[in-house]
Amino acid sequence: MQTPWEYRYAHRTKSMGSSVIRELLKLTEQPDIISFAGGLPAPEVFPVQKFQEACNIVLEKYGAQALQYSTTEGYRPLREMIARHASRYAVQLTADNILITSGSQQALDFIGRLFINRGDHIVVESPTYLGALQAWNAYGAQYIAVRADEHGMVIDELEEALRKGPKFIYVLPNFQNPSGCTLSLERRKKLVELADKYGVPIVEDDPYGQLRYEGEHLPPVVALDSQYRGSNGSHYTGNVIYLSTFSKLLAPGLRLAWMIAPPEVIRRFVMAKQAADLHTASFNQYVAYEVSKGGFLDEHVKLIRAVYKERRDVMLEMMEEMFPPEVRWTRPQGGMFLWGIMPLGIDAAEVLKRAVERKVAFVPGAAFHPNGGGENTMRLNFSYCSPDTIREGITRLGTLLTELLHHNGKS
Repeated sequence: MQTPWEYRYAHRTKSMGSSVIRELLKLTEQPDIISFAGGLPAPEVFPVQKFQEACNIVLEKYGAQALQYSTTEGYRPLREMIARHASRYAVQLTADNILITSGSQQALDFIGRLFINRGDHIVVESPTYLGALQAWNAYGAQYIAVRADEHGMVIDELEEALRKGPKFIYVLPNFQNPSGCTLSLERRKKLVELADKYGVPIVEDDPYGQLRYEGEHLPPVVALDSQYRGSNGSHYTGNVIYLSTFSKLLAPGLRLAWMIAPPEVIRRFVMAKQAADLHTASFNQYVAYEVSKGGFLDEHVKLIRAVYKERRDVMLEMMEEMFPPEVRWTRPQGGMFLWGIMPLGIDAAEVLKRAVERKVAFVPGAAFHPNGGGENTMRLNFSYCSPDTIREGITRLGTLLTELLHHNGKS
């Protein structure tokens, strides 16, 4: 029966849909399910005691300000701290280059709101982050998918995409969600050069850049763009919008992230944010600053890296032991995810149904491919479960895959 609401929704809602991942997160509410589905940080690494101390300090010293309305741009000491930290990578920033947002997902929505007209084309990696697709689908975006391999977006195939006149390029250069792959330094430099040649901006989404467990740190695309263009005073005025977040470094419950862009672009984002929510929660910003200052964040990240590296290593070891030889997977140098590739003809969505019966879950990979494909792929998260739980979960999943491939004559 049609309700009175059915014909009242805006036309753009037709392109909106539920997130596969958010729906799968409901599985984590079942205590007997081992879930590798969500992109959840490990709660064991949340600095709860430090937060408790910071909350007390903020309320005692700055209670009236922290509980009051604030500026849209964000708490200035927090923005200045972010600018100092980002300037380590040879990009000149001030607080005027930075906007605090209510999570990175809000930043992605603002990008859609400011830049995407219905029918505009966006260059993305394939696979790419599902949250970005979900944010931009509502604005009528179309996608030009560029193949990605173990070294990130295949830049040799990017130039053809840029000739089609896209609005911008979206890339996750570090330990990409979902694949776990990292864009090589050579490809980063070529990306900056091609984007400049064709006059196409870059949106660099970097929630995992601090979570490197091996190998050398690579400079952000925004820093390479700044070097490519040369110094231009104290403000970054280049071709990149950079996004990052406190969700993976402190706690996702803060809903606290930031955007870096040229000041004139930040001013446009400020107008979008004023219309959306006035400003990000003042109290959360004060507390995040209090927790992070004095070098605590740099030390805390070392703990996160140690915990996640152990879990990544356990998952890789167990997959090597338990998965059938026909299944391949990435070996990420950091981040929170790895990517499994089953033989063609195996549908990960069907495998998931059987896996849930065995009390283990993952995310089927098709949803991360904006123009279709990837039905035989899966995303596995290694940051959330303990090593023992990972061992049990991969044993269950590997046993199931062996049975399915044998039944289908694939092994």
